[in-house]
Formats: sequence, structure tokens, C-alpha cells
Amino acid sequence: MPRRYDPERRQRIIEAAIRVVGEKGLAGLTHRSVAAEADVPLGSTTYHFKTLDELMVAALRQANEGFAKVIASRGGLADPRTDLAAELAGWMGEWLAGDRTGVELEYELYLAALRRPALRPVAAEWADDLAHRLAHRTDPVTARALVALMDGICLQVLLTGAEYDEGYARETLRRVIGGNPVSDTGT
Repeated sequence: MPRRYDPERRQRIIEAAIRVVGEKGLAGLTHRSVAAEADVPLGSTTYHFKTLDELMVAALRQANEGFAKVIASRGGLADPRTDLAAELAGWMGEWLAGDRTGVELEYELYLAALRRPALRPVAAEWADDLAHRLAHRTDPVTARALVALMDGICLQVLLTGAEYDEGYARETLRRVIGGNPVSDTGT
């Protein structure tokens, strides 16, 4: 029987890996579970991705695109008159208001880099890209601090299940940027 031409197979495998991690966590990610989810032969997953780390790298790259799409859709960084703190707080709000499972999945893959060295360069790409974009509006040190603060705010929202407070995010970001700090009473 001739081999069926399936140019979308690799992409379907990546999407299946993202769904598996979303449903079962990283512990549930195997070539077999991904093959079943993608409805492809097991050999297809190992053909396209020799190791699970290779598959996770592809999944993390694709997951990182979620936040990048939010940034691109808003376009506020290009205008120097845009309130940077408000723009960043808005990004986080839009991202966290979207598919919560997708956001959690992005962070699960992102944090997997702590134990899987193959993922570290991809995790760093996201932070470096965002810091590079922000450095056009601030300086490089402030840009990295903003990325760290945004990461922390998003993680706290995800870990605590709390509602995202855009006003709080905007004010803390403004303080890092160097804007006028608010009083302790919140006014």
C-alpha cells in the first residue's frame, strides 16, 4: 500500500501534544498518547519527533504564539504616546481572559524547562523577545524587570485562581517603568 501524503501530520501531532498536556499534564505526554490523540500511527510521532523533548519544544514554541498574538493584535508598542503600563496590563488581561486552559498549558510547558534543559532555549526566547520589544520603549534593564513582573502577576493569578486585577497590574508596572506611584490607599 503506498504511503499516504499528509503534509499536515506534523502540525496535527503538535496540536495533539498540546491537548494531551492540557488534559493530562506533562506526566501524561508520551508518543503513544499523542499518536492516539492525533489519530496517527505511533511511528509518525517518532518519525517527526525523535524524543519527547523535541515534541515539547515544538509544543512550547506553538504555545508561545498565544501571547505573541495578543501583542500583535493590540499594536500599542509602536506608538510612543501609548501608556506603556496600561498597554501591558491590557495584554495580560486579554491573555488571561482567553482560554484559561491554554494559558495554563503555556506556563506548564514554560516551567517544564526547569527540569528539561532542551526546553530552556525556547522558554528564554519568549522572555527575550518580549524584553527586546519593550526595550524600544524603556531601557533593557527595565524591559527585563517588566517581563519578570508580568510573569509573576500571571503566575499568581493562575496559581491562586484569583481574578486578574488590571488596575493593580497597571500600577505595579507603572512603578517599575518609573511613573508616579500611587498612595498606599490606592488612589
